[in-house]
Amino acid sequence: MTDPREQLIAIFSHALEAADPYDAVARHGDEIFAEYEKGSYRGIFVLAFGKAVSPMLRAITDRMGELITGGVAISKHGYRVDPGLERISVHEAGHPLPDESGLRATTEAMQLARTFDERTLLICLISGGGSALLVAPYTGITLAEKQKTTDLLLKAGADINDLNAVRKHASMVKGGRLAEIAYPATIHSLILSDVMGDPLDVIASGPTAPDSTTYADALHVIEKFGFGEKAPRSLLHLLSEGALGRAPETPKAGNKVFERVTNTIVANNRAAIEAGRRKARDLGLEVRILSTEISGEARDVGVWLAGQARAARASSGRASESGGRLCLISGGETTVTVKGHGLGGRNTELALAFAIEIEGEKGISLLSAGTDGSDGPTDAAGAIVDGSTAGRARSSGIDPAKYLADNDSYHFFQRAGGLFSTGPTGTNVMDLQVMLIDL
Repeated sequence: MTDPREQLIAIFSHALEAADPYDAVARHGDEIFAEYEKGSYRGIFVLAFGKAVSPMLRAITDRMGELITGGVAISKHGYRVDPGLERISVHEAGHPLPDESGLRATTEAMQLARTFDERTLLICLISGGGSALLVAPYTGITLAEKQKTTDLLLKAGADINDLNAVRKHASMVKGGRLAEIAYPATIHSLILSDVMGDPLDVIASGPTAPDSTTYADALHVIEKFGFGEKAPRSLLHLLSEGALGRAPETPKAGNKVFERVTNTIVANNRAAIEAGRRKARDLGLEVRILSTEISGEARDVGVWLAGQARAARASSGRASESGGRLCLISGGETTVTVKGHGLGGRNTELALAFAIEIEGEKGISLLSAGTDGSDGPTDAAGAIVDGSTAGRARSSGIDPAKYLADNDSYHFFQRAGGLFSTGPTGTNVMDLQVMLIDL
């Protein structure tokens, strides 16, 4: 296998295998079963939410089977879930913006959680996308207002920490509040991380983890992005009242509701990157890991990655031991500040900026894609580009810079070629970028 495109896809695919949610959850099945046997529990319940619900839930039902008393599962529209147990209520809901389906499903989950007692063992299966899928606006805030707030923050390029600081304080279930509702049940949360550094209170907005942010932090985010005139009045009122101590805070570390809670990261972006590294080596490539914490504006990162590719080529000074091809791998999650009217996601925008930056340079190629198989509001995972991408587009009358300025990277690659589509992968550990450089 020497074709750059084939190698890029092979490396990405192998990286996904390391983040397989079924295997990640299955590895913890025995310890949870042992907990059940020694704890005199009256039953096992499951609450699952996120883009990786299907394989995570299947792993638990395969291990626990008839011991499971009931549960609720919420996944993204189009991400079919078959738990194999009629006792688990399955729902599909909106992402990245929450919808009525998610609200109904979450209401059902909350009603179930309120029935739990000290003889209940609850397994929470949490993965990326859970912040939108597990939705229960705080009293006085409507779903439409929650949707508007989320949309404003996403289009402004808010990172996941800022976004979730607000979402946690506008929710009845985020920021540890699900654990609060389920108390005094014993909770084992198995978590597939889609956030850099694996902060428990940020992944899916930390429904079973102590919240490190406050109402004041959430209010600061709104002010930081200048939403004073655009944000819903009800949200601003809640955050202001909370900052003054006149609304209950999200539960913090040391709160009794976490005494019986165990939160475990079962897979993350770093594991995927390491698997990608091993595959690249198997292909005979020299490999370097650039970063496992890529962040910032997608287009700026695209330019930075192009610079890293050039620097790697310039510093080699010789053909590499691999026969002349170097693989650079990075991972993380960028943001896009939407100023145009086009369609695209962070990976296609990053790839388009990269393609423009390396136009005309031979022997440099990039795959940037979301490990969940979706890139923002599109049906693509990302894009594959090389030094000829921008030039080919220009020769066909397609101006790459114009599409980038309009945040229309999806339609650029749809016309010029280069979209990378996988369909739902069943996992979600942020994004991966794989570059190949001929030395």
